[in-house]
Amino acid sequence: MVGGATLNYRELHNDSLVVDTHCDTMLKVIRSRGAYRLRDAHEEGHVDIPRLLKGGVNLQFFAVYIEPQFKPDHALKRTLQLSDCFYNELAENKDEMSLILSSADLESARRENKIGALLSIEGGEALEGDLGVLRMLHKLGVRAIGLTWNERNQIAEGVGECRSGGGLTDFGVSAIKEMNRLGIIVDVSHLSEPGFWDVIKVTDKPIIASHSNAKAICNHVRNLSDDQIKALAKNGGVMGLNMCHEFLSSDRPVVIEHVMDHIEHVFSLVGSKHIGIGADLDGITTPPVGFEDVSKLPALTEAMLRRGLTADQVRDVLGQNYLRVIKNVMG
Repeated sequence: MVGGATLNYRELHNDSLVVDTHCDTMLKVIRSRGAYRLRDAHEEGHVDIPRLLKGGVNLQFFAVYIEPQFKPDHALKRTLQLSDCFYNELAENKDEMSLILSSADLESARRENKIGALLSIEGGEALEGDLGVLRMLHKLGVRAIGLTWNERNQIAEGVGECRSGGGLTDFGVSAIKEMNRLGIIVDVSHLSEPGFWDVIKVTDKPIIASHSNAKAICNHVRNLSDDQIKALAKNGGVMGLNMCHEFLSSDRPVVIEHVMDHIEHVFSLVGSKHIGIGADLDGITTPPVGFEDVSKLPALTEAMLRRGLTADQVRDVLGQNYLRVIKNVMG
């Protein structure tokens, strides 16, 4: 019993806006040289159109991850190659998928029963230290940028290379301000903690940590401290739950109930309005038991109801929180 009435988790899930702010599937597609296409149902990997539909996903962020061998000299070229792959998939699946550049686009996609696809970048190396490149990437359709991966770049230091304790560079400050102006979502997953605090000071728009968890539950460098989560909430932002077993728990095997531990912890700190889903599928090797691919998203809804969340709280986590950020930043 939730809120005085028994809720069917599948009905609630299907009736809710469902948003996932991180997958690395474009990398899987481009590396396969045509063998892995979104239109086909696959037994390998985590994301394809049949499984997105089964999972009830309304909006999937597709990350452009720039592999280390392309940094720094060929970062922009690799970004364009992966973006081309993204647009080829959109064209090939135009009856099932729709490009999302604004909240109005998302509303249209829902009316047409299409999966929204948003182009994001994982790693500010793509900008190559040039605001003109940032503006052109916006024209290309990029609507979210993770400022760093784990290492240092022209914007800031990542969590894997932060010995100096540095935050945003001067260029990084300029990039944040320009992203705010253009309507590109600032993503602080992978960013060093000093960089995070600099972003909080500089941004005048809500930000996201697209695929990070709570450090108090699992003490991993990629997770956010309680103070960071509180600051993210004060900013109006959202933390996206990452399904990587290393970020969820030291227990083995990791199961959906471990995901719930992170949700409940964030709720205890800042309420239900600042957490969402950023599963990192096709970027991780071992998702939780019971969440083997994107088709299993309804199992998370079931788990949330089982833990006693209300229907409105479940809808917040599934997508309403991200919708608030999208409307504020992208329009």
